[in-house]
Amino acid sequence: MGMKHLGVSAAGDELTPPHRRARDAKALEGTEGKDGASAAENTPPRAPQGKMGERSSAFYSAGQFFFEYLVVVSLKKMPDGHYEPKITYQFPKRENLLKGQKEEEERLLQAIPLFCFPDGNNWAPITEFTSETFSFVLTNVDGSRKIGYCRRLLPSGRGVRLPEVFCIISCLGCFGLFSKILDEVEKRRQISMAVIYPFMQGLRESPFPAPGKTVTIKSFIPESGTELIELTRPVDAHLEHVEFQALLQRLSSDLILHIFASAVLERRLIFLAEELSVLSQCIHAVAALLYPFTWAHTYIPVVPECLLDTVCCPTPFMVGIQMRHLERVLEQPMEEALIVDLCEGKIIRAVGDEEEILPRKLQNEMLVSLNRHNNNNNVHSKDVCNALEQVNALVSEAFVHFFVRLVGHYASHIKWGRSGSGSFQERAFCKAITSKSCRRFVKKFVKTNMFSLFIEEAEKSRIPQEAYFQQKIIEYHEQKKHQKDS
Repeated sequence: MGMKHLGVSAAGDELTPPHRRARDAKALEGTEGKDGASAAENTPPRAPQGKMGERSSAFYSAGQFFFEYLVVVSLKKMPDGHYEPKITYQFPKRENLLKGQKEEEERLLQAIPLFCFPDGNNWAPITEFTSETFSFVLTNVDGSRKIGYCRRLLPSGRGVRLPEVFCIISCLGCFGLFSKILDEVEKRRQISMAVIYPFMQGLRESPFPAPGKTVTIKSFIPESGTELIELTRPVDAHLEHVEFQALLQRLSSDLILHIFASAVLERRLIFLAEELSVLSQCIHAVAALLYPFTWAHTYIPVVPECLLDTVCCPTPFMVGIQMRHLERVLEQPMEEALIVDLCEGKIIRAVGDEEEILPRKLQNEMLVSLNRHNNNNNVHSKDVCNALEQVNALVSEAFVHFFVRLVGHYASHIKWGRSGSGSFQERAFCKAITSKSCRRFVKKFVKTNMFSLFIEEAEKSRIPQEAYFQQKIIEYHEQKKHQKDS
């Protein structure tokens, strides 16, 4: 069906030159931050603008719009015979934007095709293609962060066809929920493009549910009638953009801990896999292991081919690259980095000290916990969603407990002034740790950006920012007190 029925607008006729697209994409990737304010008409409300690296409340807030855009990225044949990705549909169309807002929208829309088809221009019409789901993150120059949830599929029809990508742009992090939305989009795409619009309009008019709550969308499908689609948000909001099972299935417990240790010290990490879904799931999972801290550097779950020189960056990064580019990556003049092969479940290149970074006792405890979950990883459940959520909760708890043990006493070392602002006493904080190996690790950890940003937030208010982390700290102290009394 044509755009007349969908009510969405086609992108401009002129495709942005590749070098400009790459430049704009680089402007949209980089350091992490909060979502900036926006006063544009029909624009979803965002959290106030914050400092680089802050954990965005938009990832956890209820009542916002589900998404900002739905775009369709198709492959268009160029005069030289190769295909380039191009936005062919956009919903909703934004009008009456201020100059700055229009420029931001243009940068966003120019970058999206690169990340929807990051595997370059080696495409040709095909008859069969297995749909794949993946996501990417774009960080704007002002620090605002958006997530692109993608479903790459082959439209229904006869003969050879080109795959296309349906991409939902949102500032809300909830991979499972958006995967279900994309299931509904794909189902409607096989009927008609026109059937997608009412569903997305209904979704856009529905508020994002609170943790553990459900929103119901009514949607009419020709020959099937009206459907009620229930979208439930996970109870634990800090786990809604992650599936740890993706890591457990591909890497041993020892390797996961080596990766975690490198990430904690904010090193350079490169993940390799051929499937885009594997890359995005595994990198999101690694970043989630850092909770309550947030990766505060370059973060690109799927690096487009034209941005492979990102691996030459001297600053920390966490990136995913398709296996076909391995040789090119290894040829780059890059600094020390941990390179992980997710296909073979092995480390290709390492700094060499990964096993010595974490305190031995705590490392062994996490190893036991991960091995237990790995052994139970293939247990089939009638309720797959509940089983995955249980794995997520158990794995996350092991790593949260690690941080509780090491830095859970941070609040006791914030000195509060009369003005209400706090001042973190780093020396006393480190000195309070009795174990020499733990103290040695923490002295390194307090110098990271992720810890500094966490403390900056803690110094602003006596009310803790990360409720789940605070709950685990309280439980740990109560457990210690009970053991002491008994």
